[in-house]
Amino acid sequence: MLESNSLVAGGGAVEVALSVYLDDYARTLSTREQLAIAEFSEALLIIPKTLSMNAAKDATDLIAKLRVFHNAAQKADEGDQKKRDLIYSGLDLMNGKVRDNLKAGVLEPTMSKVKSLKFATEAAITILRIDDMIKLIDPEKAAAMA
Repeated sequence: MLESNSLVAGGGAVEVALSVYLDDYARTLSTREQLAIAEFSEALLIIPKTLSMNAAKDATDLIAKLRVFHNAAQKADEGDQKKRDLIYSGLDLMNGKVRDNLKAGVLEPTMSKVKSLKFATEAAITILRIDDMIKLIDPEKAAAMA
């Protein structure tokens, strides 16, 4: 908190908001990048799904509700503050529902969230690069090395 001096809503709010945004963005592309962005968007939902399952709640239902709330918030007009406030919607795992986690005090340091997303993305890219390198080895050379 001291590093970034800001907070974000917790309980999966950031991950679902990013997922909804990236899904919309992916639909604007007509190249293969669309598939990668859509998969990254889907991967972001693992955090709220895991939170829900660890609390023995219906992850599918809760994630669907979160996506609806965040989609409405991102598409809301400037004057519709009630819909825009849905951006703070996150999981309430004690009661098995979606709530405004900003008002509920479920918060995370912004820098922590940014760093975790950055490191996870870099790890995925590294794994993909290693996979590409493995695929580039000529089968005949691989057999000769063995």
